[in-house]
Parts: sequence; structure tokens; C-alpha cells
Amino acid sequence: MNFKFRKSSFSQLQCVEVASRPDGTVYIRDSKDTSKPAHRFDRLEWAAFIAGAKAGEFDFGLDIAALTTTARGSQHQK
Repeated sequence: MNFKFRKSSFSQLQCVEVASRPDGTVYIRDSKDTSKPAHRFDRLEWAAFIAGAKAGEFDFGLDIAALTTTARGSQHQK
């Protein structure tokens, strides 16, 4: 697979990387070991994940606003 993977602008460390295809398919891989195969999601699966993320399903009690502010502030100090 020769996709253009990218990682979150919030990430300062290694994390997951995402690549999207014109057909709506999304691939996710671990940036620490890119030799492992990427996970594939069709556009409906990806849409369900994004909707859940936006709704806070995966926050697990974290104060996302505070973490986001901290992450963004650290990036501007570089």
C-alpha cells in the first residue's frame, strides 16, 4: 500500500496515522511500526467512529478540552 498517511496535529509522539482513499476507505496504522498491516474501514464504519468520537464516546472521563489546550500550547513553544 502506497498511501499518504498523516497523524494528528495534536500528537507530539508516535501514535496512529490515517490515510483516506478517494472511495472513502480509511486506513489506520501504528506509526511506531509501519511494517505492520494497516486496519481498513469503509466509509460507513469510519463515519460511525468519527460520530462517536465527536459525541465523546471514547473520552473515558478525560478532560479533553484541558488536554487539547496543553497539547496545542506545547506545539507553539517549539
